[in-house]
Amino acid sequence: MPVSFQRVYLESAGYFMPGEPIPNDRMDAYIAPLNRMSERIKRRILAENGILTRHYAIDAEGVTLHTNAQLAAGAIRDCLRRGGAELSRVSLLASGSSGGDALMPGFANMIQGELAAQPMETHSVHGICAAGVSAIQAAAQGIELGAHRSAMAVASEMPSRLFKRSRFAARGYETDFDSHFLRWMLSDGAGALLLSDGTPMLAGAPGLRLKLKWVHQRAFSGDYPVCMQLGLTEDRARGHLDFGSWAEAEAAGALSLRQDIRLLPHLFDIGIHEYAGLVRDGWVDPKRVDHFLCHYSSEKFIPVVEDLMAKADLSIPRERWWSNLAWRGNTGAASILVMLAEFLHTKTLKPGEQIFCYVPESGRFMAAYMLLEVEAADAAPVAVAPRAAAAPDDDLVIAPPHDPAAAPEGLGALLTELAAIWHDYRSCVWRTPLVRQIRERRFAVPDYLNWMEQWVPQVREGSLWMREGAASLSEPYQMLASLIGVHAGEEQNDFNILFGDYRKAGGAVEKIEDLRRNPGGEALNAYLHGLAATRDPIGLLGAIYIIEGTGQRIVPALLPLLKASLKLPPDAFRFLEYHGHNDEQHLSRWLAAVEMVMAVEGQARAARQIIDTARHTAALYLMQFQNVTERMPHGSNT
Repeated sequence: MPVSFQRVYLESAGYFMPGEPIPNDRMDAYIAPLNRMSERIKRRILAENGILTRHYAIDAEGVTLHTNAQLAAGAIRDCLRRGGAELSRVSLLASGSSGGDALMPGFANMIQGELAAQPMETHSVHGICAAGVSAIQAAAQGIELGAHRSAMAVASEMPSRLFKRSRFAARGYETDFDSHFLRWMLSDGAGALLLSDGTPMLAGAPGLRLKLKWVHQRAFSGDYPVCMQLGLTEDRARGHLDFGSWAEAEAAGALSLRQDIRLLPHLFDIGIHEYAGLVRDGWVDPKRVDHFLCHYSSEKFIPVVEDLMAKADLSIPRERWWSNLAWRGNTGAASILVMLAEFLHTKTLKPGEQIFCYVPESGRFMAAYMLLEVEAADAAPVAVAPRAAAAPDDDLVIAPPHDPAAAPEGLGALLTELAAIWHDYRSCVWRTPLVRQIRERRFAVPDYLNWMEQWVPQVREGSLWMREGAASLSEPYQMLASLIGVHAGEEQNDFNILFGDYRKAGGAVEKIEDLRRNPGGEALNAYLHGLAATRDPIGLLGAIYIIEGTGQRIVPALLPLLKASLKLPPDAFRFLEYHGHNDEQHLSRWLAAVEMVMAVEGQARAARQIIDTARHTAALYLMQFQNVTERMPHGSNT
């Protein structure tokens, strides 16, 4: 849930960009190509990222002209100057960066020392792109809690020192693509925001004040491998401190900044999913957003973000987007502060306008968001309003099987609780050994066959427990029984498709009867059959929500990875392809079934049965996923 603020205002903003703007044709003087491949990579990346000029805090000889702490101090001085404020007012300094000039002490303390600032509270956030938002949140929370009247948030980056050609001498001027990539993407700079309580006017905007309404951050580091890193070898097997010396670490490539661009599509899926949740829960309304400040690292990703937002029916018109990437470059954690500061210096704002900021972080995947709103200075301070009803969302790509915003009347609470169960379930599944192997490209054909051997008998039971449940429904539920019968009829032969895929992939077991479910599958099967045998087992709709949702959401995400890892013919994936498309129709039918149940049973009792069964099914299906990597004996061998 976002952290909301009622008394935090942005008083002024500033930035500091070292040196003159460096156009693309002068980059070689600072970040020289390493070899012929490097030159080709450079041309390709510059053609895609849309950056025309950037700034470096080193000179053409590689000599440091400004430390990172000096960049941050320069942004703070600019911020204070623009606001006509004194540093003595600031009692909290929060910094964000991927790294200061020293490994210790904290970066905020180094900035305080550079400013020769008075004693104050400091807070150093070490991260990547979202670290700037974390610094803003820390400063805002200090004000909201009443511990501080004014706080400074600053973010500063200086990656140019890592990109000098001399850094690669120990490796013979050879390196991997992931290390090449960022040399032509990142540059130096710093941004700062002065936050205050009360209702100060926004510097440079007479008659206006700018309220910070909320900040939302969420990390998914447990779900994905490292994407952007400094300090690990290319294979991530050793850290820089594991070597006998810094020279050995540098020669092994452990001191090269890398980004695995193959993982980036997942980052945008996560970001849009979180954004959709903010809309669903009423924290932001796309129609009310007047200015969208998105920290994309390359203009290549603009259509990616636009497409995902469009598919979710949550688009913000392109004319409302604003970025200074082209002339300020990508400055990591500082980017959103530099962007916001320059935006405020160059745009004329009006009361009621909203500024929505989005920062995806690729380190180990994180998404950060902020919402600010312009107020008239003579207007009475407005407390945070209750969250409004969310706009409908008909086509979420990365979302629970049914989004609460699209719920028919009376089903919103049920779908909201189911969505929470789903989100936890999906995250847990994403961290199981099976899915980790698939995501990390360690999944081979024998692993696929082992999975199928355990899954086929589970799928075989699906139509059986559904028919059993339909037979247990009493007279008031006969329409529901008929609907379940249709569904079971459509799926009764699905296990044969899956078994055929298994055989085409090289599976050796010839009879389905010889296959065995793993312990999780056995537990799930026993639970569903036991529930189906009870009178009016309407809770089975909760089980269908999880099972069909897995086919609609998780399987399509895994299928491209499976195809990329396994050298198998296309017809070895027929079942996975089929369910990725067909389960959409099944889930629409599920919604109709829930409406029938609610009309007969009463909403509160029916909803509780569905929710409880969904929770139990998610736990058991997760157990099935967790046990898949174990080898099960075949019936013919027992």
